[in-house]
Amino acid sequence: MGEGEVISASTHYLTPAEGGGDVWSAEAAAAGRRGTQKIVSAGEAAAPERVAGLLAVERGGPVVARRRIMYLDGEPCELIDTYYPVEIAWGTGLAATAKIPGGAVRLLAELGCVGVRAQEDVAARMPSESERADLDLKADEPVLELARLTLDADDRPIQVDVMVMAPRGQKLRYEIRIG
Repeated sequence: MGEGEVISASTHYLTPAEGGGDVWSAEAAAAGRRGTQKIVSAGEAAAPERVAGLLAVERGGPVVARRRIMYLDGEPCELIDTYYPVEIAWGTGLAATAKIPGGAVRLLAELGCVGVRAQEDVAARMPSESERADLDLKADEPVLELARLTLDADDRPIQVDVMVMAPRGQKLRYEIRIG
């Protein structure tokens, strides 16, 4: 691992954390860093077009959305918008701004929604003005966007994450098992 680099392995975010901890904080700590997060908002929202397609709901239809800013050593490094079908998340901790003990994946499992498959798309692009400000980026600095769809054993969409990351110090790791 390069100096100042944090390796993020998606598989860690698809199963409940060992001991019920925070995966982001543990991943940062393993690299000798401090990872924290701020929940900016949570509740019912209108599904953006892309999210609606992934969650198989009407464009503009209701979903539960959580917006977070992730910090590494006190600096903003990632914006995460997470979306859930209303029938799964409404009235649960997923629709509230409080931190969820054990994390959202653990709560989803308690609700009978266990992710068994995920699809991810990663792209580099220029940030919006609000993303640039939230991530404290330079005018010519791009972002990485990772969109993850998590499906249950019946191929039912249970969660969509749209992550916008400052590229500095980012390294994504994918571990694939076949058979």
